[in-house]
Amino acid sequence: MSAAWSWLRRNALLIYAGIAVLYMLLPIFVIALFSFDQTTFGKLDYTWSGFTLEYWQNAFSQTAVNDAMITSLQLAALATIVSTVIGTLMALALVRYQFRGRGASNLLIILPMATPEIVIGASLLSMFLIYGLDLGLTTLFIAHVMFSISFVVVVVRSRLIGFDRSLEEAAADLGAPPLTTFRTITFPLLAPGIVAAALLAFALSIDDFVISNFNSGTTETFPLYIFGVSLRGIPVQVNVLATLLFLVTVVGIAAVLCPQHRAERMASVRPEPEPQEALRPTSKEIAA
Repeated sequence: MSAAWSWLRRNALLIYAGIAVLYMLLPIFVIALFSFDQTTFGKLDYTWSGFTLEYWQNAFSQTAVNDAMITSLQLAALATIVSTVIGTLMALALVRYQFRGRGASNLLIILPMATPEIVIGASLLSMFLIYGLDLGLTTLFIAHVMFSISFVVVVVRSRLIGFDRSLEEAAADLGAPPLTTFRTITFPLLAPGIVAAALLAFALSIDDFVISNFNSGTTETFPLYIFGVSLRGIPVQVNVLATLLFLVTVVGIAAVLCPQHRAERMASVRPEPEPQEALRPTSKEIAA
């Protein structure tokens, strides 16, 4: 009994973390599982009817599902590129430069993250209507860039705070111009943070429903399509595409984290210092 209790105390944090991760991933496991179910179109109850690969073999047979997914992917890609560029430049300005209103700018960056999405969606809708913009892909793009920038700034800024500026100073001392220093020193070291920010922006954009629901007009993204068909029956292909999207995301994150982990592990290996006795000259060497 004492041995089991001792083992439980040593591994309590690991067990708790595993349960928390399982709790977060359980809905995704359910979706992946029922993408192999023999259920019929329009069936809303999740009762296992039997295993089949039919819906994976015909994953793209539903035109409406495909159109909604393509719209979401295009919108997320465009919003990610623009928000990552703008957010990275803003993070550089906020961390490396002193200017009037810098503190207020840091506060304003956080506000979109703390504001409820329904408030942001309604505010953006009012702004678009006031300026006479037609609701559609353009308004969705503006809205997604707006709420993604804050997350990009926060992620890249955290990377910049721990940045070793002495590397840039050494490059400048060796005669490298500012553009070369940025291309060869600054950007490669910031790349993991920029990629992480871009992945976060992409995930937020492709997953958004509340803000998109206010500003989509006739444009239908993947979350909006699922909400629209939920009352009359969700096609099983939705589960297949959602599982594929999750797998692609996992592979992308692994492709980013594995080289970063390998580089950190290699950087942590340092040669052992030589013993001080070996560095001291012997009496024969002094006499010589």
